[in-house]
Amino acid sequence: MEIRSRYAPSPTGLQHIGGVRTALFNYLFARSRGGKFILRVEDTDRTRFDPVYLRNLYDTLAWLGISWDEGPLVGGASAPYIQSERFGIYKDYARELLERGKAYRCFCSPERLNTIRAEREAAHSAETGYDRHCRAMSPDEGARRERAGEAYTVRLKIPLEGATLFHDRLLGDIEWKNSDISPDPVLLKSDGFPTYHLANVADDHLMGISHVLRAQEWVPSTPIHVILYQSFGWEPPEYCHLPLVMGLDGKKLSKRHGATSVDEFRRQGYLPEALLNFVALLGCSYDEERKSGIYTLEELAERFCLEKLNKAPAIFDYKKLEWYNGQYIRMKDNETLAALALPYAEEAGLFGPGRKAGPEERAAFTAAMALVKERVSFLREIPEKLDYLFAEPPPAGAEEFIPKKLDLAQTILLLRMGRALVPSLAELEDEAAEALVKKEAEAAGVKLGDLLMPLRVAITGRRVSPPLFGSLRILGAEGSLRRVDRSLAALNSAQTVS
Repeated sequence: MEIRSRYAPSPTGLQHIGGVRTALFNYLFARSRGGKFILRVEDTDRTRFDPVYLRNLYDTLAWLGISWDEGPLVGGASAPYIQSERFGIYKDYARELLERGKAYRCFCSPERLNTIRAEREAAHSAETGYDRHCRAMSPDEGARRERAGEAYTVRLKIPLEGATLFHDRLLGDIEWKNSDISPDPVLLKSDGFPTYHLANVADDHLMGISHVLRAQEWVPSTPIHVILYQSFGWEPPEYCHLPLVMGLDGKKLSKRHGATSVDEFRRQGYLPEALLNFVALLGCSYDEERKSGIYTLEELAERFCLEKLNKAPAIFDYKKLEWYNGQYIRMKDNETLAALALPYAEEAGLFGPGRKAGPEERAAFTAAMALVKERVSFLREIPEKLDYLFAEPPPAGAEEFIPKKLDLAQTILLLRMGRALVPSLAELEDEAAEALVKKEAEAAGVKLGDLLMPLRVAITGRRVSPPLFGSLRILGAEGSLRRVDRSLAALNSAQTVS
């Protein structure tokens, strides 16, 4: 049997973590078994559909590197893969169910249904759903009223007794009393649009879907789908309802926990590899021997199997995701990291308000990646840590220059010593630069940290900054000396005033 899994989102909102996890697990399952991964767009909810969300779906999967074998934009033997282009198919299948006696026409108006609902609420009735008013109507009577032009929906006949049983690869055997299933759900609306249940089942059958991996929130819908398969005489796919994703507080992940849409994670400077790696571990284990937990997409596909899924809810730990992102940032070479971070830098105005980086600025920005790579967890953090390289920082107060237990006069002397070293330091690599500064500090009988502190503040405008020696190399001797001289002038003025 060919393994065929699918991701079938509804474009009624931005792609979020839950949807990405479903897409990823279906993708990994298909790849792990040498099967096909299908993308299908379930856009039958036209009141909430927006082309922006459809574009977001494609962009998100492309950014993550999740490619589909069949679906929109790539085609396939079961095309079209957008449900709004398949309405004729659903009408034919609704007609088949009517002919089989597995469904019936319902002529109840929205007003009648609203009245029933209101009466039940007033009476505090435990009854819910449709009252099956039209179920006893003869097929001939239903056909006559259809020919007369009356509007109707097509409803599925849920068995009145017994139970519906299905097997879930994660949860095991599940038995659902038919009396607990939503009474006779609508399959085809009066405007000819299919509901989720009919379109989903028909498409899964026609597209040869062998396994349905989806969120556990769909478990209550599964008995309806199984009954539909039985009504058509089709074999249902294997079901696997994935573990829930919870916040650290034990509640279902939502916006109150932080970013949930992939667009938000992108804006904050997450890398797709980090997000994929982290999401792949939400409810699934791979290789206990690999303590780092870092895998490529190909390695995840090699190791994925349904037996490694966990029944317990997965916890979305933002701190852990941040750690993954930092690890992937550090794995990037300077050129790649600079290319990824450059849009954030230009948006932040690092090279001037509204300015794009020129060739020299790009070169400096790329060289500066070595200074911050070990110190950031997000791409968006990079511009603020490097702002001093592309514009002279505001003058720091005299107190910022002064090392602990020293005074202003001593600090000026230390900065003059540092100035004398700048031309050499701007040419030396870190190891040689450190050796030179240590030698000078020992010769002068001062602490290494005390010697470097005033020079660091003069160059970067702050006491804590990216590596000083690398900063001097990027700025060059001339630019660095200009900053030191400006700081010396300010300190001398402060000394005169005091």
